[in-house]
Amino acid sequence: MGKIMKYLGEHKAAVIAIFLLLVVQAYCDLSLPQYMSDIVDIGIQQSGIEYAVPEEMRAQTMEGLCLFLPEEDAARLQESYQQAEDGNYSLKNLQEEEMQDLEAMLGLPMVAMSSVTQETGMEVSDLKAMLESGQMTKEQILQAEDAAKENMGDMSDSIISQRARLMVRQEYESLGYDMGAYQNRYMLRTGGKMLAVSVVMMLAAIVVGLFASRTSAKIGMTLRGRVFHKVVRFSGSEMEQFSTASLITRSTNDIQQVQMVSVLLLRMILYAPIIGVGGVWKVSSTKTGMGWIIGIAVGSIILLVGVLMSVTMPKFKKMQTLVDRLNLVSREILTGVPVIRAFSREKFEEQRFAGANQDLMRTQLFTSRVMSMMMPAMMLIMNGITVMIVWFGAQGVDLGNLQVGDMMAFITYTMQIVMAFLMITMVSVMLPRAGVAADRIEEVIRTKETILDPEDPADEGKANWHGEVAFEDVSFRYPGADEDAVRHISFRAKPGQTTAIIGSTGCGKSTVLNLIPRFYDVTAGRITMDGVDIRQMSQRKLRELIGYVPQKGVLFSGTIASNIGFAGNVSEAQIREAARVAQAQDFIQEKEEQFDSPIAQGGTNVSGGQKQRLSIARAIAKNPQVYLFDDSFSALDYKTDVTLRKALAEKTKSAVVIIVAQRISTILHAEQIIVLEEGEVAGIGTHQELMESCGTYQEIARSQLSEQELASQGGVS
Repeated sequence: MGKIMKYLGEHKAAVIAIFLLLVVQAYCDLSLPQYMSDIVDIGIQQSGIEYAVPEEMRAQTMEGLCLFLPEEDAARLQESYQQAEDGNYSLKNLQEEEMQDLEAMLGLPMVAMSSVTQETGMEVSDLKAMLESGQMTKEQILQAEDAAKENMGDMSDSIISQRARLMVRQEYESLGYDMGAYQNRYMLRTGGKMLAVSVVMMLAAIVVGLFASRTSAKIGMTLRGRVFHKVVRFSGSEMEQFSTASLITRSTNDIQQVQMVSVLLLRMILYAPIIGVGGVWKVSSTKTGMGWIIGIAVGSIILLVGVLMSVTMPKFKKMQTLVDRLNLVSREILTGVPVIRAFSREKFEEQRFAGANQDLMRTQLFTSRVMSMMMPAMMLIMNGITVMIVWFGAQGVDLGNLQVGDMMAFITYTMQIVMAFLMITMVSVMLPRAGVAADRIEEVIRTKETILDPEDPADEGKANWHGEVAFEDVSFRYPGADEDAVRHISFRAKPGQTTAIIGSTGCGKSTVLNLIPRFYDVTAGRITMDGVDIRQMSQRKLRELIGYVPQKGVLFSGTIASNIGFAGNVSEAQIREAARVAQAQDFIQEKEEQFDSPIAQGGTNVSGGQKQRLSIARAIAKNPQVYLFDDSFSALDYKTDVTLRKALAEKTKSAVVIIVAQRISTILHAEQIIVLEEGEVAGIGTHQELMESCGTYQEIARSQLSEQELASQGGVS
């Protein structure tokens, strides 16, 4: 989770913008239940009369209210109204707080005045005359109000509010108001506000979705770029820490998991606490006395989520490993289909794939079954909470201290709070898996590279390079191996000469070659290029001097021309010349599109020999100072091999050529042949010299050359 938050922290501006928009969305979302409550309580039950304060009243009503108010409050009442030409009083534009204060001040006087006039049958003018004549004092009127309030008991506030609004309605009817139209205006006005708030909420949600999607997409793009750039710089040592299938999974599935959770975090998890806190604040403002129900709901949800997460967390962690395993098995089977068919191992491989597939399926089914309990349990909690609210709320409505609209609003706010936790719970199902995915991504990104450029490269400022390669007592051991793969290798490869390396399978030929471009670094001794230790050179410069042809020809999707010119800055003439030297021109010209002919991924639409020739042409087109051929002629027939080596010798006469070979016929005319046996040098010299002095070389020669060829080459028989 911390790593995902770190990724989000890299896009602070977008996250802040999303947060502010979510606050707007939550404000609108939390406003809707109050509007609904107003429609029920005010629009329907109170005929649209929002405050127990008349918007307009007759002069006699004003006089009556002033009689039942202390002098200070009576003066304040008169200040809140202005008298029109017809003698009636109209309410001034007051703030909401002022209206609430005025409502609290007028409630009891309005009820008292209504009760006195109805019970005694006197008019307001009669009361005023009695007050002026001394038959009744102001204190007696105020005492009558207090007595009336005591008679109402615990329901006094609710009764006063309802009766005050009833008096306001009667006042409007006395003024000739159409109360049906008045009520409709309130309903339409409140409904219009609800519609406007809903539109704003919708727009905010749309913009949040857009920003969240863009931010998560950028996070995915950034992570893919980081992983790719890191892997590209990996040496062989780092590549051996991760399988290819695992790296592919981390670059695709794992990053997709992080990207998907990032969207949900921005759209749901970030919204949940806002709506939750806002819902609690709204619930507390309803004054229903049922806040304890919220505590029960939240506690139940936290308990449920805790139990589910404790059960499923280990399985989510295991799931990513099983996905890696399935990808590895799939990749091995798909790339080895010809061999599998040749050995009739389809059943075995099907069983191996089925095993990996079933392991993943069982884990996914377990987590799915456990998490499938979450939604029914959540619905049970939500429905139980709703029943509790209706039960206790109905009692409040029956007692008169709670209105129906307030109860409906309380239910809505409670559901919003519960849904906030539900959103967190839904995303929490994905968080463990995304957390594991983020750990696996970071494992790749944080892997320290073992082959690094020096802080002060020795190649800076050096313009002329001849490419002379020297091994000085070089030993190398693969990471984790018990013994060295090659030991105490020393030789010098000079420009204009061909140096060949030969030996039995597994003796370290390719290992020696791979040390030159620093695919691995030596563990002892050193390798120099024109006297400069290659570890003191920048990798870019070192590899600019080298043209490398791997043991297995590697082609990329594109065209023949793009593969030969892979080094970049290669002209069309250089591409054609390289193809001619590599003996690839004939089969290229036979194709309809020639150099523009497409090459499939991995070069699957060309033969092994054609693939090798194109790989050789790629190295030749680079025109390097050092050519490295790792058994690159094995797929060529004898005639093509001879023709290619003759053309290659002319092309590379001023360069260093190092060839790893299995066939002696390929290296007979090399100026220097290095014979390896079990990782050590068994002999160095020309073919003639080695046939006279090196037993290992003689054994190889006898196994590959006929007696006549040995005699013609001057070898021993």
